[in-house]
Amino acid sequence: MKYGSRMSSAEIEACLRGNRRAQRALYERYKGRMFAVCLRYAGSHAEAEDICQEGFVRVFRDLAQYDGRGPFEGWMRKVFVNAALQHLEKQRRRIQTDCLDGIDVPDDAAAPLFDDTPPAERLIHLLQQLPPGFRTVFNLYVLEGYTHPEIAEILGISVGTSKSQLLRAKAHLRRLLEKSLIE
Repeated sequence: MKYGSRMSSAEIEACLRGNRRAQRALYERYKGRMFAVCLRYAGSHAEAEDICQEGFVRVFRDLAQYDGRGPFEGWMRKVFVNAALQHLEKQRRRIQTDCLDGIDVPDDAAAPLFDDTPPAERLIHLLQQLPPGFRTVFNLYVLEGYTHPEIAEILGISVGTSKSQLLRAKAHLRRLLEKSLIE
């Protein structure tokens, strides 16, 4: 199977029947792209690994729900985004924090980035430094294409809060980017 090629219905059927070779092929084909999705929502590489593992567990558990309409990778991405959101919700419940409106990113939050770091890695590093609420709204709106009403429904917040979180996320990200470029 080529990297980037689409999953055929026969390959999906083989996965549904429990064919380990087909399941491994699915994992190998999509692990990099899905891990990139997880990194955007996670606060660290280790947290992204946990989310990615949970995402693949859900993909294999819920594979029968894929109805063949639309690209398989799009369906999979939704599964991973939902896994990331549920992971963040569990964390939020574990660590009750004050309202994010008062959060300010300290000046020393951005670790220096070296010129030889690929741009995508620099962006992921900066995204991981955002507070979880900012990072989540930013990812859903900018990278996943959800609207503010959809984000509000998904996260159980108001549309105004979604918009506010996005504006603050962009401002924090801009400051972090400027700081990393100066260093």
